Amino acid sequence: MKRIAVIGTGYVGLVTGTCFADLGNRVICLDIDAEKIERLKQGIIPIYEPGLEEMVRRNIQAGRLTFTTSYEEAIPNSDIVFIAVGTPEGVDGEADLKYVEMAAKSIAEVMDHPIIIVNKSTVPVGTGDWVADIVNRHKKNDVPFWVVSNPEFLREGNAIQDFLNPDRVVLGSTDREAAEQVAQLYLPLRAPIMVTDLRTAEMIKYASNAFLATRISFINEIASICEKLGADVKEVAIGMGYDKRIGHHFLDAGVGYGGSCFPKDVKALAHMAALHGCHPQLLRAVMEINRDKRREVVQKLRDLLDDLNGKTIGLLGLAFKPNTDDMREAPSVEIAHLCRREGAYVKGYDPVAKETARKALPWMEQAADPYELAKGCDAIVILTEWNEFKHLDLKRIRELMRQPIIVDGRNIYEPEQMAELGFVYRGMGRGYNGRRKTEHDERPSNTRPAPATTPTE
Repeated sequence: MKRIAVIGTGYVGLVTGTCFADLGNRVICLDIDAEKIERLKQGIIPIYEPGLEEMVRRNIQAGRLTFTTSYEEAIPNSDIVFIAVGTPEGVDGEADLKYVEMAAKSIAEVMDHPIIIVNKSTVPVGTGDWVADIVNRHKKNDVPFWVVSNPEFLREGNAIQDFLNPDRVVLGSTDREAAEQVAQLYLPLRAPIMVTDLRTAEMIKYASNAFLATRISFINEIASICEKLGADVKEVAIGMGYDKRIGHHFLDAGVGYGGSCFPKDVKALAHMAALHGCHPQLLRAVMEINRDKRREVVQKLRDLLDDLNGKTIGLLGLAFKPNTDDMREAPSVEIAHLCRREGAYVKGYDPVAKETARKALPWMEQAADPYELAKGCDAIVILTEWNEFKHLDLKRIRELMRQPIIVDGRNIYEPEQMAELGFVYRGMGRGYNGRRKTEHDERPSNTRPAPATTPTE
């Protein structure tokens, strides 16, 4: 059993601390928010993550998981300290490290025995060396310490599964023995463990997220082309994915990525690159395509309704993805504001993100269910692919709407079926959107008309 402290009880910190406790370690989670800590002591968690609340309560009862606001309580009683605080986006897209700095200073001021400090937060390349400098400047006792980078690769909505069944564990340090001690924590998971230097470990996190965001923006650009040429991007993605070099993951066209990681990390990597004289044109294109997909949804509404002024638009799904209540950088937020700016009345529904939506969009009416949302709508926009949306009574939805218009930002329905149900339907990159190809459709742009002497078949 290891003695572990986790600084920060946000998404990453709480999942990390709880899962380590569930593996049999003694874990103390620290946060400066006293109200939050009191609620956590009662087993009330501040985020929605399937299975996490039950795991927190189980480990509190077992005595393996405790919570505090005191560095003096947490650090002297721990051998490994994880810094898992937020690194919000700065003014120019850079990662704001003020919370990391505060944590490093606070650790230094109270540590009284050799400890390993692990950067779990997503931090710019070079932060590990910077943290070491901060601790050296502020430590009160001449005790040794080591800094290890251990980037997280958790998906919101699937975080416990990702922690306990990781694709890999990445550790970076200037001291191999320190990295090996952190590796011991992960041995029960039987996952590949990669040990490298500090800066390489930090870069692996940014490069991984940037690549996944690039795949999403790539298929979204293909979707725009498919729509113009009459192809179906869902079939295109399936066909591409059968190639083992490509695979099927992150090839779902839609309204783009959101959340706390991809938008922030791509911007931060582009900022780091530009700061050091590189030209991150691919990363900039990824961000531009992602932004444009949200505006494309509003353009579809304009095309279908002529004018949004005075129209009622329903947003079905507000969280940036299913199985979370996170609305940071969610497409729903920008689309809601864009529609409102053009004079539309906007209302929304999400099965989980109700409280989050009240903070992010306080002016927006929230419906109790999808059917209440549909009442009087001139159009509905689907923005989160919750499973319950795939099994709605669509006939009832159509009857409740003022105009049967659906813009499917996640392509959860099939165009032809929606047309048969009487909807005016627009997906993302779905080509004919329910209109079957006929002999009157345009010829492919790269072919010439057949000669007049050619007999017809």
